[in-house]
Amino acid sequence: MALESQLTEEQLFYSLIASLEHSVWVSLGKVKNPATDKIERNLYAASMNIDMIDMLYKRMQGNLNEQEDGYIGRILSELKMNYVDEKKKGDELPEEKPSEPKTKAVEQKDSKKFNKKQPTPKKTTTKTKDKK
Repeated sequence: MALESQLTEEQLFYSLIASLEHSVWVSLGKVKNPATDKIERNLYAASMNIDMIDMLYKRMQGNLNEQEDGYIGRILSELKMNYVDEKKKGDELPEEKPSEPKTKAVEQKDSKKFNKKQPTPKKTTTKTKDKK
């Protein structure tokens, strides 16, 4: 390792789990997003982070001591219960989906494109000769 860490593996483990846990709380709208200083809710991101913690927990089975096992188990239980509660609330706060990255500015631009009046084609009249 290029930079030797002053932290033990145990400290790094707890730090990783705490980081993922904090991301879930932010995504559930329970904690302000530190980047925007606003309460935001993104249930997709919350679900992904919960799944990551769950995957780590499953992959580490048999390699965790009793304290670590209990720690992750409690965190997962609490996060999953809060996720279910937020999911039941519906769309009180907007839920972001990764496939919908449009912003209001882009939506306004798109609506202008489609709402623009199209020029009406000029009528062409053909003169017909009266036959007498």
